[in-house]
Amino acid sequence: MGYEARPAGQLWVEEERGTQRMPDPVRDAAVRAVMITSVTLIQAVVAFLCSVAGSWLAFPVTLTAVASTVVATWSVLDVWVTRQVWRQRGGVVSEPSSTARPSMRDRRGAERAETTSLSEAA
Repeated sequence: MGYEARPAGQLWVEEERGTQRMPDPVRDAAVRAVMITSVTLIQAVVAFLCSVAGSWLAFPVTLTAVASTVVATWSVLDVWVTRQVWRQRGGVVSEPSSTARPSMRDRRGAERAETTSLSEAA
């Protein structure tokens, strides 16, 4: 009933995943962002409940919740920036466009090769 038959002695069947695993720095930033965001949400709920109850803790908890919101926003932006940096450094091969000027080293090398070939031909 819904169970696939396994060959004898095999504990599980490997399945292909649709997406690749995130790189370690991006995953670390994402985990950090989720933890900070969850703490921020908990603080917001506590601040709301304290203010509804009229507790003296409402003001300090609200201040820390606002500060945590800034930190949580920063951490989510850190995930995005880390992902972009990872893509640029590791995933994309950067080549100059056809309109880019050749580097000075390349131009000097081409000039030397040209003068060498001209002097050999003469």
